[in-house]
Amino acid sequence: MPTTTEHPTETAAIRPFTVPVAPEAELEALRSRVASTRWPERELVADHSQGVQLRVIQELARYWAHDYDLRRYEARLSARPHFITEIDGLDIHFIHVRSPHENALPIVITHGWPGSVIELLAVIDPLTNPTAHGASAADAFDVVIPSIPGYGYSGKPRETGWGPERIARAWTELMRRLGYTRFVAQGGDWGAIVTDVMATQAPPELR
Repeated sequence: MPTTTEHPTETAAIRPFTVPVAPEAELEALRSRVASTRWPERELVADHSQGVQLRVIQELARYWAHDYDLRRYEARLSARPHFITEIDGLDIHFIHVRSPHENALPIVITHGWPGSVIELLAVIDPLTNPTAHGASAADAFDVVIPSIPGYGYSGKPRETGWGPERIARAWTELMRRLGYTRFVAQGGDWGAIVTDVMATQAPPELR
């Protein structure tokens, strides 16, 4: 079964992180920019052969300007425990939720492009607390969801070289830093590439 071992000198480098709240003035300025978009003429065809149709884009812009509730997502994000740790000279943001069940299997999950950890919030509860979703405690995971460098709340690289190989090594270091001696990995889109590279690097902790 997977085990965890605390390393005080390593975990000391992990800092709690509070999700920042966007000032209302910034949201109003963003809505104003969306609303003042200068639209091109309508396409000449009834299909998508000339690109996304104007009415679709206009409806999307209307949604972002008037219906999208950023505060709801700020609340959803803030409800989870967030952390920052510096790996290879770059601050890495991640969500870390431990299962209430013993011997939960640690998993690191990587989002895709152009996504963020938001797209993975819905999987946290079923994975960490499967008994509340009709599954067995044997199916439980400790969940780690990092933000790819340059995305979300992770630091922006100041140099080239932060490709899938370097990110994969950073994720292995992150899991080690959290004390996990055995773990699994999953990802979608670019996250799938990072996960594949982790497998080719074959760190001994990766099952």
